[in-house]
Amino acid sequence: MVKDIQQIIQNLLNFYDFQNKTVVSVGAGGGQFIEYARGARHVIAIDNDKNALNKLKENLSMNGLSEKFTLIHSDFKNTKVKGDVVLFEFCLHEMNEPQEMLEYAQKIANDIVIADHGVNSAWAYIADEKEKAENSWGQVLKNPIQKLITHEAEQYYEDYNELYLKVKVQGENSIERIKKFKMCKRFVIPMEYTFALL
Repeated sequence: MVKDIQQIIQNLLNFYDFQNKTVVSVGAGGGQFIEYARGARHVIAIDNDKNALNKLKENLSMNGLSEKFTLIHSDFKNTKVKGDVVLFEFCLHEMNEPQEMLEYAQKIANDIVIADHGVNSAWAYIADEKEKAENSWGQVLKNPIQKLITHEAEQYYEDYNELYLKVKVQGENSIERIKKFKMCKRFVIPMEYTFALL
């Protein structure tokens, strides 16, 4: 699990000012990063995973943020919303046509913030997402960039089984890549992440 989510949130807040903005948050399900929204005017949270949205709803309720959010179960490209900023929350690498999604985002808001795995992230390699990250950042960098910054974080695991439960949904490549951790206890995996503002 990410060792210091609060630091990632603080880095995001230092990177972009969400104060009094209407945020269209793509891939928002789960709600790990909802604290960035405290200063926002409103957040329209879009995710195509119903279970993730249910988890987000629970997290919003526990953190007193339910009134700030509108939840939409949909693919991003099928939504008809407007905002000040579109935030891609660690999801652009999962989209088949990242450039198409960026172009669609430009019709919705003046600003686009991408928060995603860095191309040199050990974690992205283990999760079998390195090629996806390279592809999506390749598309992002074809656009005019206002600001770009990369940070380091760590994924922390008590043991191999905890890591296995996290990555098994990623497929056989991930399962093969974590074998070296079989005898390990209380270990960390470096996780590079990057923010971009278009």
